[in-house]
Formats: sequence, C-alpha cells, structure tokens
Amino acid sequence: MTKITETHIDLLRHGACEGGEIFRGSTDVALSDLGWQQMRDKVAALGEVQWDHIVSSPLQRCLRFAENLSTQRATQLTVQDNLREMHFGDWEGLAHSEARRRFTREWAEFWESPAEASPPNGEAMPDFCQRITTGLDELVEQHQGKSVLLVVHGAVIRVMMCHFLGMPMGAMTRINVPYAGISRFSIYHQEGKAPWVQLASHF
Repeated sequence: MTKITETHIDLLRHGACEGGEIFRGSTDVALSDLGWQQMRDKVAALGEVQWDHIVSSPLQRCLRFAENLSTQRATQLTVQDNLREMHFGDWEGLAHSEARRRFTREWAEFWESPAEASPPNGEAMPDFCQRITTGLDELVEQHQGKSVLLVVHGAVIRVMMCHFLGMPMGAMTRINVPYAGISRFSIYHQEGKAPWVQLASHF
C-alpha cells in the first residue's frame, strides 16, 4: 500500500491594528487591544489543537502575538521575511476611502484585476505572488507530516489560498479574510504525485 503523509497548515491573520482602516502593508504598526483580544479568542476557539511549529511574518502585528503564543505553548517559532505583507506604495498609510478618492483609476484596476495591477509605486503583484507562493511551497516541503501555524497578513493569506486551491490569482479579492480569521488546510503527500490540498475550514 502506498504511504500517504498528511501535513496541516493553519493560516492566522493578525487582528485589528492601531491607526484604523488604512493600507499599512509594509508599515510596521502594532496590534490594538482589540486586535490582541481577537487573536486570543480565535486561538482559544480552536480548542486543544497542537502545532509542531509556528512561523510568522517579521512585522510586529504578527510577530508579537506569535512570540507570545510560542512561549505559552513551548512551540518553536521561526520568522520568515518573505511572508511580510505587500508594499502598497503610494497607498501606504492612507485610509481606504482616501486611496480610492485620490487614485480612482488605479484603485479600480487593482480590485478588478489584482493579478495584473499593482498599487502605484508599490510592489508588483506578480512579484508579490511569486514571493509568497515560493515561500509557502518551501514551508510545506520543510514541515511535511507536521502541523504548522502561520501568523501572517490578509493579502498574503489570499494569495496562499488561491495557490493551495488551484484558483487564478485574480480571484484573491473575492476571498474574505477578516481580522484574526483562520484558514485550515490539509495537504496529502504521496510519492510520485503532486500534493493534494483540502480546505478544512475557514472562519
């Protein structure tokens, strides 16, 4: 009988941040008190789930919680720079409504065709997608047969979900990823075949 190895990957978005609803992207801002509570509540809602490893973006809205959880669970933590959020260029620090008002055409193009469009003077979307999918594939290979929690960002999770599920990257803006939202994936490995991925839950 062919052996099948199962890997579990949980994607946890950071909670609400200081500064309100802005394009924070590469801007390194802290979680708000609400954001901390959102993340604590979500992890608590998972019950007795155990992770073999925690991996975090280097930005503090992810990393501070990941460090705290790593200490509480006595679970090894790795920080990966390639899992940082997208750089939103001229939109960095702007409220969503302000970015939409000031960059009407670019805004429309970004939300309608995100796989091709990029924020003005920001990270090119194809480069961002390549950075994230390459990092994700490496993580799955490195932690094969393990259970891993990734503490990352909204756009990062959208790209990862499209990649895991074989969806076009243009579908990313159709996926809702709320603050402290978690998406649970099971990856099945069989020698000689590409990994088979299943979305176990998304809430």
